[in-house]
Amino acid sequence: MSGNIWNADLGNGNYRNPILYADYSDPDAIRVGEDYFMTASSFCNAPGLPLLHSKDLVNWKVVNYVIDRLPEERYKAPIHGCGVWAPAIRYHEGTYFVCFPMPDEGIYMSTAADPFGKWSEPVNIRPGAGWIDPCPFWDEDGRAYLVAGVAKSRIGYKSVLHMVEMQPDGMGLIGGEVKIFDGNENDQITIEGPKMYKRNGWYYVFAPAGGVKTGWQTVLRSKNVFGPYEYKVVMRRGDSAVNGPHQGAWVDTITGEDWFLHFQDVYAAGRIIHLQPMSWREDWPIIGIAKEGNDYGEPVMEYRKPNAGVVNPEICEPDTSDDFTGSRLGLQWQWNANPEEKWYELTGENLRLNAVHKNSVYGDMPNLLLQKWPAPEFGCVTKLDLSHLEDGDEAGMISMGTSYGLITFKREGSRLIPCYVTGVQKYGKILPDMTEETEKTLPVIAFEQATELYVRYTVKRTGTRDLNADERDFPLELVTFEYSTDGNSYRTGGDLIAIPGRWVGVKNGVFCSSAGRESRGYAIVDSVIYERL
Repeated sequence: MSGNIWNADLGNGNYRNPILYADYSDPDAIRVGEDYFMTASSFCNAPGLPLLHSKDLVNWKVVNYVIDRLPEERYKAPIHGCGVWAPAIRYHEGTYFVCFPMPDEGIYMSTAADPFGKWSEPVNIRPGAGWIDPCPFWDEDGRAYLVAGVAKSRIGYKSVLHMVEMQPDGMGLIGGEVKIFDGNENDQITIEGPKMYKRNGWYYVFAPAGGVKTGWQTVLRSKNVFGPYEYKVVMRRGDSAVNGPHQGAWVDTITGEDWFLHFQDVYAAGRIIHLQPMSWREDWPIIGIAKEGNDYGEPVMEYRKPNAGVVNPEICEPDTSDDFTGSRLGLQWQWNANPEEKWYELTGENLRLNAVHKNSVYGDMPNLLLQKWPAPEFGCVTKLDLSHLEDGDEAGMISMGTSYGLITFKREGSRLIPCYVTGVQKYGKILPDMTEETEKTLPVIAFEQATELYVRYTVKRTGTRDLNADERDFPLELVTFEYSTDGNSYRTGGDLIAIPGRWVGVKNGVFCSSAGRESRGYAIVDSVIYERL
C-alpha cells in the first residue's frame, strides 16, 4: 500500500535528482549481475542497515534490513547519534558482506548468501572506539584489506584514513594498521567515508572531504595498497544547487557505464540520495559533468537514465502508507531503539500498540514506531482507535527530531485529553545534556469518541534558512498537527519548525504508553496514509 510521493523516473528516458528524497545517509552500493543493492546508516534505530534494491539505479525499494537489532545491550534505549554509522556493502565469491562501524564499540561484519534473506549475526572484527566508515576490499591475489576513517569525538583526531590487512573471510584483521592519508597535512580536512576499488592496476579510495554540508568528493590513487597515495578533487558543488556532494559509491552497469551515488544534506529532511554520471580522464574519475576547462565535475539535476541493460524496469519508490494487514511490519518502519515483541501485535486487520511504561521524556521513548520523511512536502493522516486505553494510558503521533512535536491523547476516566507537546534535546559532545518539554492541553474529547480519531501531519516548505555564514539557503519546513473525530473536520493541534535529529533527518510515527507499569491497555492503528502536496 503506497502512493506516489517522490519518484525520480520522469518516464521519458530521463531521471531527476535526488533519486531518493529520504534520509538514506552515508550510502554504499554494489552491482551483482543485473541487480543493484544499497545500504545506509541507521544509527540507534532498529531494525538497522536498510537494504534497498534496484534494477536501473533510479527506482529503488527497501527489501530487507541487515540487522534486526543493534548488537550491544545499551541500545534497548535510544542513544541518539550513536549506533550504526556509515556502512559498506560488497560481494565476494558468492557472499554478500556488510561492514559497519559502531563508533563506541568497534567495526562489525555481517554476511549473507541471499541478500533478501536472513543475514548473519554481526561479528566485531575490530573491538574498540574510534574507527568509522570501514570498507572491505578483496584483491586479485586473494588477499583482503580494510580501509577506514576516524571519529575525533572518540579518538581525539580526525581527517585520517587507515589501511589494514583483513582475513580473506572478512571475519578478522591481520597485522598493524597503516596511515595512508592525512587530510590535516593538506587541503583535505575532514576526509572520511572511504570506499575502495581497483581499475587498470590502480588502487582507488573515494572519500569526501570538506564537511558534510560544504564539502566535495576526493579520490586517492596508488599502485600499492598501502600507498603512497596521490589525490585529486573529482566533484565540487560549482554552480549547482547540491551543497556538499558527499560520500557514496561508484557502480557500473552491465553495458559498461559508470555512475556514482552520493548524498546531500538538506538539514531537516536529512541526507538525500543523488545519482551522477561518471567518466574517466587519464585514469582519474570525473563525477558529474565537467565544464570546459575543468578537471572535476559538478552535480546534475536531470540526466538520461543509466543504460542498465534491463528492459522496462519497474517504476517504484520506498513504501510509505500502510494499512497493517500484512504478517509483518512494513519495511518503512523502524523503532527508536531495539524493540521488544511485547510492544505490538499485527492482527491481520490492523496494528495493535500495547501501552508501554513511560519512564522518560517522549523523545527518549524506545517504543516510538517511526519512518523517514519521503518528500520535501507531504501530508500524512493516521487513523486511530483508542477505545482500549486504560486510565493513565496515552497514544498519538510524533514528529521526531532534535526539536520534536506530538499530539497525544490521554485517558482520564470518561475523558480523552488531547495534548500538544514540544521537546528540545540539548546535546553535549556525544549524548544529550538534557531535554526540555512543554505541554499544551487541547479541547477535551468524550471517551466514547475514542473509537475513531485522526491525526493529520503536514510538512510544507515555507522558505529557506541559513545555519551559519558558510551553510546557507537550506529548506525551512513547517510541521503542522491537526486532529479530528470524523476525518473531515479538523482542529488545530500545533506546529513547529523542523530541526533534524542527531545525524538523522526528521521521522514521524506513532506510539502508545502508560503512566503505570502494569497496563493491559492498547491503541489500534488502522492506517497511515501519505499524500503528495
